[in-house]
Amino acid sequence: MSATTVAATTTATARTRRSRLGSPQADRNRSSRLQLLFSVPALVWFLVFTIGPLAALFYFSTLRWAGLIAPRVPTGPKNFTDLLVSPVFHTAIVNTVIQTVVSLPIVVVGAFLIAYYLNLKPRGHRFIRALLFTPVLLSASALPMIFRGVFAPQGMLNGFFDAIGLHDLAKTTWLVSDNTALGVIIAVTIWGSTSVSAIMFTSRLNTLDTDVMEAAELDGCGHWRRIWLIAWPICLDFIGVVTMLQFLYTVFSSGAVVLLLTKGGPINASTNLSFLVYDYAFNQSKVGLSQAVAVMLFVVGVVGLLLIRRLFKQRY
Repeated sequence: MSATTVAATTTATARTRRSRLGSPQADRNRSSRLQLLFSVPALVWFLVFTIGPLAALFYFSTLRWAGLIAPRVPTGPKNFTDLLVSPVFHTAIVNTVIQTVVSLPIVVVGAFLIAYYLNLKPRGHRFIRALLFTPVLLSASALPMIFRGVFAPQGMLNGFFDAIGLHDLAKTTWLVSDNTALGVIIAVTIWGSTSVSAIMFTSRLNTLDTDVMEAAELDGCGHWRRIWLIAWPICLDFIGVVTMLQFLYTVFSSGAVVLLLTKGGPINASTNLSFLVYDYAFNQSKVGLSQAVAVMLFVVGVVGLLLIRRLFKQRY
């Protein structure tokens, strides 16, 4: 057998072996298809439990529907037009805006200042961190019940005012007065959110390069300038994330506090959009109108998140 024949036989054998094993590109394609196959369950889960309810939300908002066993009557955009002329809806919008505008900067700035203080590792900082987890340990129903005792006519707050001689202020009915009910909701929301946000900020500040802070201290920067001129700009992206989470909680989840403390009263003085979704669906049996409010909340949430993301976008 000649050398040419041997070389041709060897080449043919190698080609046959490569065709059996497959080319590198074919292997990569096969691997990509296998990875896609494994992601199918997660994709199905997302479609069924995320996109599905979202589509149902928009569908139910176009119905006149009193409940599960009641007939569904398509009404088109009537639910939305009814809301636009509803004084209760207007009151809920105003209360939601006030609650968001007041609580959001207090929670974010206050939590950041607490986190900066904890990052200095003062005496007892581990105990303070553990104490800040107290609101997390309380369920959504237990937290308002505790503050119901605080703001009751014979509760802890009025008892404190009475003890220091402010007898007129000690007679305030905090939960049933239209002048104070919304303020109580805002105060409870702030107390329940600030500590958790502070823990999140503390974890971010712990990752900062200590050389930067030490150099600023050597240059004569006090704590106040280090907070706002160094730590705040460096953590701006994370501050945006915490602001988004607090915005979502205030707009979408604070209805539970309203329900358990004031039930939207007195005379809708503490009703917000989150509570209005529950009130229409379960108290007034207007599921379609409830879902119309939820659709508007969804739009507000998306727009708010986009604005917050743009506002806290790092520029370096």
